[in-house]
Amino acid sequence: MSATPTTPADTAPAASPSPSPAPAAEAGPGPYAIVEASGQQFWMQPDRYLDIDRLNAEVDSTVSLDTVLLVRDAKGTSLGAPYVKGATVTLKVLAHRRGPKVIVYKMRPKKKTRRKNGHRQELTRVLVTAIEVGGKAIA
Repeated sequence: MSATPTTPADTAPAASPSPSPAPAAEAGPGPYAIVEASGQQFWMQPDRYLDIDRLNAEVDSTVSLDTVLLVRDAKGTSLGAPYVKGATVTLKVLAHRRGPKVIVYKMRPKKKTRRKNGHRQELTRVLVTAIEVGGKAIA
């Protein structure tokens, strides 16, 4: 005779399913915009800062970018062709900085040719203050 082992789950009474919490309105990031600045595309959200290539602006001044490629808010997503009409992103210049040092080292083996160069990118730290579509702020 072989006996099958019992586990506590087999002997415990069946538990009633507990009610699940209400789902969140929308999972993921809040409103955002994808903006083209200095030949690159940046994901910008309100009240967040980021470093972009050096802007010709004074510290504590505001800069407005109108090259907005995409805007996402509670209503949905607006995709530009190539830019979203009437959309602007307002930035506040926090500081002018320099990026990390990058070393460029070139060597030709067996020729005794070596060249060493360093580079630090000039950056501007900005704070995204508002994302506007048609004159109305989405955040």
